[in-house]
Amino acid sequence: MNRIWFQKHTVVGRNPWLDEGYERHARDILGDRAAVEFHALPSEAYATRMPADHVKYGQLEVFFSWYFAERAVEAERRGFAAYVIGTSQDPGLDAARSLVSIPVVGYGQATFDFLRSQGLRFGVVGFVPALEEALRANQARYGCAELCVGFRYLPEGRTLIEKGLPDDALPALLEKIEGAAAELREAGAQAIVSGEGIPCELLWRAGIRRVAGLPLIDSNGLALATANLQADLLAAGVWSREAPGYLTDRAPVEEVDRLRALFGPAITRG
Repeated sequence: MNRIWFQKHTVVGRNPWLDEGYERHARDILGDRAAVEFHALPSEAYATRMPADHVKYGQLEVFFSWYFAERAVEAERRGFAAYVIGTSQDPGLDAARSLVSIPVVGYGQATFDFLRSQGLRFGVVGFVPALEEALRANQARYGCAELCVGFRYLPEGRTLIEKGLPDDALPALLEKIEGAAAELREAGAQAIVSGEGIPCELLWRAGIRRVAGLPLIDSNGLALATANLQADLLAAGVWSREAPGYLTDRAPVEEVDRLRALFGPAITRG
């Protein structure tokens, strides 16, 4: 059984429904085929219930990227078979891959690579408008920009998301998502992608699998399944990152540890 480290962009305890939802989601997707451990940010990272006020700044995302990359080292050291960066803009993805030899999977790349492999046009519905720039850049880098028919952001989405699952919040949220998805369908979308991990989790928990008649891609589940598959294939000898190259050559472990201790004492906690 593979052990998978899923790194969240949230703080444990701020939204109990979300913490429980991730655990149940992993069981829904992988059953007993893998053991998933969810890891969050240090509580000091931000004071709000959700990281929306921070992720909208690329400047601040740099610091989260450092943290997510360094946690991949910790995951490998602890014997995990794969590492997932569970946030849509994939912060620290390339750096994490350069640091470890286990599979590193990004929420965004897993989704966009899958849609590209299926040749499906898609639209993105989200709640943090500033992320569109980062997601469009990633889509171009992942080779699927031409499949994206557009983005729709809901100004009131954050308020509704922070209410979680109360009966009075979910219908209002779905109405707005349905409207945005319908516009994207008119623009040619064949599938809908959640622009952030938290609404993806909320909708999965609520049993929502389609919006405006289109499949809603389960990006969190897809990232977990991809990580488990890549770990299985690595163990079978199908592929390996143990290969010559600037980003794959490995420095001595003692030198890695020396520089971790020198440059990152704050991010190596917890």
